[in-house]
Amino acid sequence: MLLSVAIRQRIINLTKSEHISLRELSRRSNVSYSTLINFMTGKGSTITLATLYKLCLGLNLELVDFFNNSLFIDVIDEHEKRSSKF
Repeated sequence: MLLSVAIRQRIINLTKSEHISLRELSRRSNVSYSTLINFMTGKGSTITLATLYKLCLGLNLELVDFFNNSLFIDVIDEHEKRSSKF
């Protein structure tokens, strides 16, 4: 699974389990809604670690716990996928 897809899915899973919307996550984490939506819809293929950290704070979650999930087993980065074609 691509890293960006795994991160998106993890955010979806966490917001569902917390029963909050992306707008509420944006408010709680002090991340602009447009930044969050651009990433979640795939318009932006990357998210900074600082932004992800803020989202984790909004979810009352440590960054290490965000990545401690089976979604991140065998994950590859988009750059790895492109470079493997050469």
